[in-house]
Amino acid sequence: MHPDLIRELIDQRGNELRSQARQALLVSALRKARRSRRRGGSAEQFAAPRIPDYVDGTFRTDGQPAQEHSTAGSASRHAA
Repeated sequence: MHPDLIRELIDQRGNELRSQARQALLVSALRKARRSRRRGGSAEQFAAPRIPDYVDGTFRTDGQPAQEHSTAGSASRHAA
């Protein structure tokens, strides 16, 4: 097999295994919380991490989208 093809297959398999590990960790945390709730314990609340609204990692505030950056100004600077 070609080395690039082998490398791609290895990367794909590694990504699949990491994904399965993340899922298993989430499932075990949820089961632990559910088990603790059933037993009457005061388990810490499970809180999913916030997912950013924008690519740069920022969040939408007050229900209004963030102001768009003007690309016209930066384009004119680079054109000179």
